[in-house]
Amino acid sequence: MRTEAVDGDTGGVGLRGWLRRFLLAFFGIPMLVAIAMSLVDSYRRRGKRPKPFPVHPPGPADIGEGEVTTYTYGKDLYEDMLAAIDGAQRQILFETYIWKGDVVGERFKEALRAAAERGVEVYVIYDAFANLVVSPRFQRFPDTMKVLRYPVYPAGWRFFDFRRYGRDHRKILVVDDRVGFVGGYNIGTAYETEWRDTHVRITGPAVWDLKRTFADFWNLNRRRRLRASERPLLLETASTWEPQIRVHRNVPRLLVFPIRGMYLEAINRASRNVWMTQAYFMPDQDLVDALKAAARRGVDVRLLLPLKSNHIVADWISRGYFSQLLDAGVRILRFRDAMVHAKTATVDGTWSTVGTANIDRLSLQGNYEVNVEFINAAVARELETIFEVDQSNSLELTREEWAARDLHRKFTELVLTPLRPLL
Repeated sequence: MRTEAVDGDTGGVGLRGWLRRFLLAFFGIPMLVAIAMSLVDSYRRRGKRPKPFPVHPPGPADIGEGEVTTYTYGKDLYEDMLAAIDGAQRQILFETYIWKGDVVGERFKEALRAAAERGVEVYVIYDAFANLVVSPRFQRFPDTMKVLRYPVYPAGWRFFDFRRYGRDHRKILVVDDRVGFVGGYNIGTAYETEWRDTHVRITGPAVWDLKRTFADFWNLNRRRRLRASERPLLLETASTWEPQIRVHRNVPRLLVFPIRGMYLEAINRASRNVWMTQAYFMPDQDLVDALKAAARRGVDVRLLLPLKSNHIVADWISRGYFSQLLDAGVRILRFRDAMVHAKTATVDGTWSTVGTANIDRLSLQGNYEVNVEFINAAVARELETIFEVDQSNSLELTREEWAARDLHRKFTELVLTPLRPLL
C-alpha cells in the first residue's frame, strides 16, 4: 500500500511537471522570439528617420451648439493646444500617456506652469510606466500644479485584483468650459512631425463630458491624503447634452469596457462602408467575425494599418488575421514611410469615432481609454477625406501577394499566435 501511494505521488508530480514544461514551452518560446525580434528591430531602426507623408489640414465641422475640428499633423495640434492653455482663465485638465522631456514636452510643461502661476487651477495626470525613460528632473512640478502620477504598479497589496493593472492610456486636454482635445497624440517632438495620428478639438456641451471623464479618473485614483494636489476634483456639471456626441470610457477598476461594444454595434449596422485606421490590430475573434460578415454582405470594408509600426511584434501578430480577412473581401492597406498611430473609424457616412483605444485586448479589455463617438455626417465626411489621403500613401495587400509570402514568415506568425490573448 505504501509503495503504491509513493508511485501515485510520483506520477502526479510527473504529470504536473510535464504540464509545467508544456506551458513554459507554449508561452516561453513565443516570448523569447518576440524579445529577439524587438531587439533586432530596435538595432535596425537606429539613425533612421521617417519620410514625409501627406497630411490633411485641420477641418472644422459644426455639431449642434459646438464644433469639432480634426487634426492629422502634430504641429498643427500642438499649436492650438498651447494656445488654449495660454488663454485659460479658470481651469486646465491635462492628461497624457507619454510625455517626453524634450523640446515639445518642455513647451507644454512651461505653459502649464505659467498658467498655474497666474492663478489658473491646473490638474495634470500622466502614466509613470510610459515615462520610465523620461528624466526624473523633468517629472518635478511646482506646488502650484496639482499632479497625479499614475503609478508603475497600481495594484498595491491587491496582487490578484487584475482590475488594478490597467495603464492610463488616455490623452485629454480641457480648458475652462469652452474647449476640449482628445485623440491618439502623445506629447513629444517626434510626434509633432514624424507620426501620423488623429486628434479632435471639441467645443460646445460635449466639453463637459470630457471634464467628467478626467474628474472621474482623478477621484478614482487619487491618494486619500489631505495634500491639495490629491483632494477630490469636484465639478459643477452642466445639465446640457449634445446628442450627436457620446464619450465612451474604459474603466478597468470598475470592469466597464464600452468601447468594444461601440465598435461591434457600428460594424454590425453598416450597410455601405466601414473604413478603419488602427495603429495596432490584434482583435478578438468577435471583432474579426463582424468585419468579415460586413464584407460578405457587400459592405466596403477597409482596414488601414502601418506597414511597419514601432512595435514589430504587434505587426507580426496582426498578420495572423490577414488570411481570413482577405478571404472575406476586407481590403488591407498599409501606410508606408511613417508610423500611423491613429485610432479612428467611420461607417456609412454618418457614424465615426476618434480616440485612444487600439483594437487589441490591452485597450479594449485592460487599459483606461477614451473614445468619442460622433453621429454626424459632417464629421464622418471629414474622416472619410482623411482616410482617402492616407490611402494615397498606402500599399494595398492582395490575396495573391499574401498567399505567396515566404515559409519562414508563415512559421513566425504561427509561433507568435499564443501571445494574442496577452496583447
